[in-house]
Amino acid sequence: MKKSHFYLLAAFTALTFFSVSNAYAHSSAAHTSAQKFGRGLAGMTTGFLEIPGNIVKETQAKGAVGFPIGLATGLGMTVTRELVGVYEFISAPFPVPSGFRPILTPEYPWDYFE
Repeated sequence: MKKSHFYLLAAFTALTFFSVSNAYAHSSAAHTSAQKFGRGLAGMTTGFLEIPGNIVKETQAKGAVGFPIGLATGLGMTVTRELVGVYEFISAPFPVPSGFRPILTPEYPWDYFE
């Protein structure tokens, strides 16, 4: 029981740390290892947001025809986002690509909704 409380506290602390660091991620031009780690974690856990995000993006660009296009693109990008999330999570300590730049655009899956 105490072990589960410890893990819960550790997870909460990590999420708090990365949510605070990600709040300032868009304001700075330079990317850090912590931001790359956070992008990886976000990509692995919220990759499903690619589906509604791409539907919104394509519908705004093409009207009603964009719905099925966005759905298909979102389904494909969900797999891509999660695999890139795993890569960024594992390779966070290493500056690859140079300067810890994001691999996918938008940087986070919820950026479609801004």
